[in-house]
Amino acid sequence: MNSELHKEKRSRLALVGMSGSGKTFWTRKLAAAGWRSVCCDDLIEQRLAPRLAAGGYSGINGVAAWMGWPNSVTYVQREAEYLAEEIGVMDEFLNNLEKETSGLGKDSSRLGKHSSRLGKHSGGLGKDSSGTPIVLDTTGSVIYAQNNILMRLRRQMTVVHLANTAQEQRMLVERYLNDPKPVLWRGTFHVKDQETPRETVARCYPLLIAARRKSYETLAHCAVQVSQLHAKHASDSQNNAADVERFLQKIREQVEPT
Repeated sequence: MNSELHKEKRSRLALVGMSGSGKTFWTRKLAAAGWRSVCCDDLIEQRLAPRLAAGGYSGINGVAAWMGWPNSVTYVQREAEYLAEEIGVMDEFLNNLEKETSGLGKDSSRLGKHSSRLGKHSGGLGKDSSGTPIVLDTTGSVIYAQNNILMRLRRQMTVVHLANTAQEQRMLVERYLNDPKPVLWRGTFHVKDQETPRETVARCYPLLIAARRKSYETLAHCAVQVSQLHAKHASDSQNNAADVERFLQKIREQVEPT
């Protein structure tokens, strides 16, 4: 990799980890600090919009409701449809980023214009002409994208795994039970006789976390234990800037040569 592209990667962060691990939280904090932001959840939802509307669904929770319970008759098909759209989102994003890197992409606003969930539009895919850095808020299932997608992601961006402690992982289970988000179970959901749905999730979700953790670690260039940063929601610019700097310093310590 040439030094110019290496420099670009430092200002292009892709956050990976389980749903609820803090990807959107840190994306919003970076956006409040002036970073451009792209939310994959929003872009996938837009691609699924006609199918969601047919069932009266909308929003991220609507996507989860459309997918259904993991042992429902429609789940496997809809899980496949969701993954296909996620791969499409990642491919389009990386195509634009690669064009920009090569100097061929003059208009990279197409993907970023839809990241309203993050509170800030993200017109660029990588540093734009003003030198604005970019953060990509991936889904928890990004690791199931095709290998060539993941290789391109690593080549173009610094991939940061937001790691969770054992206690935080237990909280992720409760969070999913109380506020379900789209989850690709990929065969790890198995119902036992006389088991309630909550009991099945409580038993199977930790297995899903353990299986995914290895994939996140393999994909990422570095890992950040975000709970150690004790960050709060961006209430004022000064405190937010301090939180963001601590976050970026954790990344720099791992990826930049000493």
